Amino acid sequence: MGCAGSTPAKGDGNANKIRKPKPWKHPQPITKSQLVQMREEFWDTAPHYGGRKEIWDALQAAAEADLNLAQVIVDSAGVIVQNANLTICYDERGAKYELPKYVLSEPTNLTRDS
Repeated sequence: MGCAGSTPAKGDGNANKIRKPKPWKHPQPITKSQLVQMREEFWDTAPHYGGRKEIWDALQAAAEADLNLAQVIVDSAGVIVQNANLTICYDERGAKYELPKYVLSEPTNLTRDS
């Protein structure tokens, strides 16, 4: 209703509570070591595409943490989460940060290293 007694919107300025990404499938089956290499390459190159390095660092820490800690990290860094699965975020200056699913979770077709 919008009166003084109504409950606040989700969160405290950050629109979404973080949740795990939905299950996804890589175009071809990949091994754990290939996934790790893809993640390392992404995090090494991501700051070069814009945004602030400290926000990229916070997003990496959040992506590698459990959900509760990830929420604390993004809240502390002032990250505005557009998609609750962290695929699209913004910093307080409006810079956009897009994270691929492979840095946030494992694909359903992950295979064992041989």
